[in-house]
Formats: sequence, C-alpha cells, structure tokens
Amino acid sequence: MLTRRRFAQAVIAAGAGATLAGCSSQPAAAPAAATATPATTGGNISFGPLKQIDAGELSIGYAEAGPAGGPVVVLLHGWPYDIHSYVDVTPRLVAAGYRVIVPFLRGYGPTRFLSKDTFRNGQQSAIAADIVALLDALKIDKAVFGGFDWGARTAVIIAALWPERCKALVSVSGYLVTNRETNKQPLPPAAELGWWYQYYFATDRGILGYEKNRHDFNKLIWKIASPNWSFDDATYDRSATCFDNPDHVAIVIHNYRWRLSLADGDPKLEALEQKLAQGPAVSVPTITIGSDFDGVNTDGKAYRSKFSGKYEHRVLNGIGHNVPQEAPEDFAKAIIDVDKF
Repeated sequence: MLTRRRFAQAVIAAGAGATLAGCSSQPAAAPAAATATPATTGGNISFGPLKQIDAGELSIGYAEAGPAGGPVVVLLHGWPYDIHSYVDVTPRLVAAGYRVIVPFLRGYGPTRFLSKDTFRNGQQSAIAADIVALLDALKIDKAVFGGFDWGARTAVIIAALWPERCKALVSVSGYLVTNRETNKQPLPPAAELGWWYQYYFATDRGILGYEKNRHDFNKLIWKIASPNWSFDDATYDRSATCFDNPDHVAIVIHNYRWRLSLADGDPKLEALEQKLAQGPAVSVPTITIGSDFDGVNTDGKAYRSKFSGKYEHRVLNGIGHNVPQEAPEDFAKAIIDVDKF
C-alpha cells in the first residue's frame, strides 16, 4: 500500500537487505519520539504449523499462538509482505498472555477463494470484510487489532465500521482509508514519483511485468520502503513464496487500479464504501505509529482528528515502513499498552 507520504525520498535512498520456513510452514498525548532498536533478520524462523478455516468468500490460512483463552490480538500484514512481518512480535505478545491470530490476506500464501467464480477483488472494504468473517468463523467477538500498510487500512476500517469487534487499535502511518475522489487530484511531482509502481500497474505492461518479475519487484519495494533495514535474502525469500498464490497478481493489480478509479469494485460493497468515503472517525482506543517512511507526516498531526477515543502517537526514528518486522519490540509494546487504555 505504500502511502502518499514523501515516498520519493525513500526511492532515492533505497539500500540493501538457516534456511527459513516459508508460507507452507507449519486525550491526545504529544508524539513520543524514540530511536528503536532495529531488527536485522529476526530471531524466530517460523510460526510452526499453519491453520486453515473457511470464512466468507475464502479459505483463510493463518498462524495462531498463545493460550486459547487469552485476550485476542489480530495482526494484519500489507503489500508486499506476509505474516512473517509479525514473526518476532508474536512471541512477545504470547509471553504477555495473548492469543495471537495472524492471517494471510486474500491473494497471499495459502489463503484461497472458495469459488473459482468469485470476483478477485482487492478493494479496501472487501479485505476488511474478510477479517470480520474470520472473526465470525473463529467465534471471536472482539480483538485488539494491529497493522501496517494494507493491514493498517484494514484494521482502521474495522475499528471505524465495526467498533464492537475492535477493542483497541495500533495503526502504522495512521488513518489510511482510501477516498477515491480525493485520489483523483494530482500531487506535487516528487510525491507522484513515489507512486511509480501504481501507475505501472495501470498498464497491461505492468500486469505482465509483475506476473513475470514479482520476486524481484517486491524485493525492490522492501528496499525502497525500508532503506535502513538489513534484511537478508533468506528473510525475504521466506515471505516471497507467499506471492506465488494464484490470485496474488489479480488482487494486487485490482487494489491499485481500484484506488485510481480505473477498476470497478463489488456492487454489494458499495454501501460500505460510501460510509468510508465520509472519512468516519475511529472511537476505539488507538496508538498510531510514525516512522521515517512517513516523511512530513511522521508526527501524526495530519490524521489526529480522525481518532476520537483515547489516543497516543509514537514516532520511531530510524525505522522504515515494515515497522513490526523492523522494530518488533516497539510494536509489541504498543499492542500491550493500547490494550490497557
């Protein structure tokens, strides 16, 4: 999802990144600035055996850890990432007594559509509806949600539209709900540069290029979005196998084309999208996190008004876009702290 926030700076600053198990493995406070202790490749190799459950339109693959009776935390990844963004966050939460659920979004890893005829839809409300369906399937009434990128958007949407299902929220980069009318307006050239991949995906050449080169394409995005994160090839490859999902390309392409009003959404989701177009406020307790990736919006002031409940904003200096994998201790602490609000 890489946001429209001075991403061009990261493009220019792009830098580099045990056989590991892959997807098949089993009142407002002032921003608190902190220099996080960055992770390198992380200390945990995998989640162990994955689980699978039918939920809504999908058979969703997910990792689960912690006591069955513990308070539930749902952690949501983005593009182009997977559940391993939380492989070092999860044990910290389990140690604090939480039951942690980390699902693969539609188009990733073992998550599959139940019908070959279902619209391969990447719009924001569809992904949020998937996670609500997962809660229903797992008989979970309410959870603390955490996310970044597509996962932050999804968590914010659930908190805004289904607040009875969300106890508290941690959102990297704040309020990421898409307004397609706003997206029709041009940005300054430097900001438009950061969206190069979105415009690429708007072409037939981009579809073919992503289909053919998704491994190297997504690795480049990792480097651009987190220029100071020293991930190794094994860490990336562990997640990259999840992009081999047969619906991955269709979901990613539709997501970005839909945002630019170049693709239609699902008519049955139009009522939800109309609500989201109004920019609904989030009333549940929230911690937002800003990082180097967010540029001028690192301080969170641009979206402060969208959070009407108890709220805190934290700033992690020296950290890029993939906050939970780059700074797992800080992300886990945010989850634990917001649950006490």
